[in-house]
Amino acid sequence: MKILWLDINSSYSHSSVALPAIHAQVSDKNEWEWCVVRGTINDNPGAIAAEVVQQKPDIIAATFWLFTHRMQIEILSRVSMLCEEVKIICGGPEFLGDNENFLRSNRFVTAVIRGEGEEALPEFLESVENAKDWSPVEGLCWIDEDSGQYRDNGAARVKDFAALKYPEQSPFFNWDKPFVQLETTRGCFNTCAFCVSGGEKPVRYQSMEQVKARLENICAHGIKDIRVLDRTFNYDTARACEMLDIFAEYKGRMRFHLEIHPALISEALKRKLESLPSGLLHLEAGIQSLDSKVLTESGRKGSLEASLKGLEYLCSLDNLQTHADLIAGLPEYDLAMLYKDIVKLISIGVDELQIESLKVLPGTRMRNESKMRKLKFSPMPPYEVLQTPSMSAEEILKAMHVSRMVDLYYNCQTWQKVIRNMISEEFAKDFTGYLKNRMMLDSPVSIERRGIILYEYCREHYPEKVSEVSIAWIEAGLSLKKEPAGNIARVKHIEAYLENEELTMDIRYGQVETSHRYFLLNSGDEKFLFGFDSQNHQPSPAFMGKLKKRIL
Repeated sequence: MKILWLDINSSYSHSSVALPAIHAQVSDKNEWEWCVVRGTINDNPGAIAAEVVQQKPDIIAATFWLFTHRMQIEILSRVSMLCEEVKIICGGPEFLGDNENFLRSNRFVTAVIRGEGEEALPEFLESVENAKDWSPVEGLCWIDEDSGQYRDNGAARVKDFAALKYPEQSPFFNWDKPFVQLETTRGCFNTCAFCVSGGEKPVRYQSMEQVKARLENICAHGIKDIRVLDRTFNYDTARACEMLDIFAEYKGRMRFHLEIHPALISEALKRKLESLPSGLLHLEAGIQSLDSKVLTESGRKGSLEASLKGLEYLCSLDNLQTHADLIAGLPEYDLAMLYKDIVKLISIGVDELQIESLKVLPGTRMRNESKMRKLKFSPMPPYEVLQTPSMSAEEILKAMHVSRMVDLYYNCQTWQKVIRNMISEEFAKDFTGYLKNRMMLDSPVSIERRGIILYEYCREHYPEKVSEVSIAWIEAGLSLKKEPAGNIARVKHIEAYLENEELTMDIRYGQVETSHRYFLLNSGDEKFLFGFDSQNHQPSPAFMGKLKKRIL
């Protein structure tokens, strides 16, 4: 029996671990021949379908994710027309809810699996030729060909998570990607109504020995970035500290991205985080909203006050990066609250802020309660919320516009400091509208173009901030001949400034070198001196100092 895995991802850099995770469990089944056809949502579905047909599979398996759903359907519908006898089995997060409508609308799909597939899919493959034997297959959903009735076997759940063979043990594990996913736990202690893991309890763990063995293998393959799939990394403080000790052994060789609950940062975990080498961790701190009623309505556990204190602590650490998120469209969350929360999080100093619209995902309590909550959302993936009792359709759109503004400017290191110094609810609203009027919210925008627009905006509305934009522009190594560089001029004799007894210099970074090329930025009463390394020809300055009049 030939089994073809259709592996479609949202981009080249992403790689699903579903195939190697399942194949690792049945790699000793010599009577099963496995192959894979890979692609992304940007590829031609017809070309991928043709590649699948050429393989002449008996079974096609595919994992559906939020952003790959449509592409998978386009491919599989084509294949089914050319290979009428092939059986198609699908799984993934898209099938955690009610699957009857999907199966009736896509009759070329033989069945789908709800839940974890490492044990359910092999069991289905053993009995694939006889539908009468499918009843014991946990998680399987299908339309009975004889009666036309929808059959539903609940949700599949692996009996012993720690006993599973690792995905990296399969020859189908893709080592060519820039990062790999490391699943160390399954389930989550929290009860977030919008999350597919919100009701998955108890949390199941791999041992420290297993984690160590997997990391050694991953490191040996030269992988530098690890996405730790642990829904709430610090739920168990002792385990979290032990994991961080393991991660620290790979300093300079690997970087770890993981989720952390800011309300659950114990003193022991603080001391551990403080001791870690710089660049080892990128933390995603779950925030979603800074309103306690919104969090309660969303099923989010954890004290809001403790979350804020925890987030402020994380942002105070220079040795790691902290990412925070807000979700527009949560119950009771209105646009005014969102603007207020954006200002607060930027003021705290998060390294990155992501604002998303609520996705009303299959299998979540939010989806099941959507009618009761009067949520209107897209019936097609990614199921984004369109309107709520607290946010009109127009306000949801405005939320996505301010999200784009934050991404263009605050999440860009070049302009982050400027935005942090300017942020207010009025600025967030007004500058977002300014960008919208200039058609900058719906297409890619270069860092230079962003700087020009920000400079023009500040010159018109915040003239006292113009010098900050000019400094950011110069430090980014952008053209000194363009307007955002401000009133800058070449200094031919640096000694005239260094030896001037009426001036003092506050050196911000670098040191004075006679070999540097110097430029002076005049900004009202302030003067800034920049030195550029003539030998290495770096576009960014190697030296910066602020000139002040000496107080006698």
